[in-house]
Amino acid sequence: MKLKNTLLYLLIALISPALAQETLGINLEGYDYPYPVKEFHFRSQQQDLVMAYQHEKSPTPNGKTVLLLHGKNFNGAYWGETVAALLNSGYNVIVPDQIGFGKSSKPAHYHYTFQQLAENTEALLKNVGVDEAIVLGHSMGGMLATRYALMYPEKTAQLILLNPIGLEDWKLKVPYVGVDGWYEQELKKTAEGIKKYQLDSYYFGQWSDQYDPWVYLLAAPLKSPDYPRLAWNAALTYDMIFTQPVVYEFSKLKVPTVLMIGQRDTTALGKNLVSPEVAATMGNYPALGKEVASTIPNAKLVEFEGLGHLPHIQDFERFRGALLDNLD
Repeated sequence: MKLKNTLLYLLIALISPALAQETLGINLEGYDYPYPVKEFHFRSQQQDLVMAYQHEKSPTPNGKTVLLLHGKNFNGAYWGETVAALLNSGYNVIVPDQIGFGKSSKPAHYHYTFQQLAENTEALLKNVGVDEAIVLGHSMGGMLATRYALMYPEKTAQLILLNPIGLEDWKLKVPYVGVDGWYEQELKKTAEGIKKYQLDSYYFGQWSDQYDPWVYLLAAPLKSPDYPRLAWNAALTYDMIFTQPVVYEFSKLKVPTVLMIGQRDTTALGKNLVSPEVAATMGNYPALGKEVASTIPNAKLVEFEGLGHLPHIQDFERFRGALLDNLD
């Protein structure tokens, strides 16, 4: 496995951030994922695209496959420990980078919808011969996982939502920014700003060195000459998230569903665009988790006390135990 090489590269990156930012392109060229990356070539919206993915089969297969869907500020790399635990428990695992993220294509023009991403994901599963999967989505991946389960209930054996965003409709509180506005914000990003956002929203002000890689992978491409294209894709996906809520459709889910919620998460899109008083009413995950669980037929709610937006990064052993206990 390439994890040791990756950690060494990250160490070098943290010592010399400027050099590191020049070494990674917008498709994370030169960065090794925990498992070999494969490519799914397909055509969508009148253009040829490449979806990067990791696909590993358990040495002791139980006949089930888990599909892991990453969040907005992440890619398939952060599922490394989760993949290993699932493989050891008999599950095959597939981990795509969605179009616009990680090592996948960053098209100059693309109409992003959760339906389109779900369709792309289903095309990938069909291509690798997976007819049914347990779908686990984190953060934005939770919104995508929900949309996938709504579109393909017969192919979704179980739905697991790990600190998903989209448990509330931010349009009701946040003024519309538009793609150009999101794009301007992306162009102004810095490594320091990325870390501060994660510190405040994900980790309730408590930093650990184990979080550094997930800042690095966002900060390293900032100096790339192609970064504006990455920023444009990021802006398009922000608009997708903001304008396409799934919160009104949770009651329509027809698959077994588990909500796994870190209770100290405060993530909410657009908090920086509203007053402190309004921001304080957003991202209340303890309340949102209970509210959404009550609307999903026969849903189960698992609460992680003392954890924030990334339980699988902050306390992997606790997350692993809860995940394996709740897999069908």
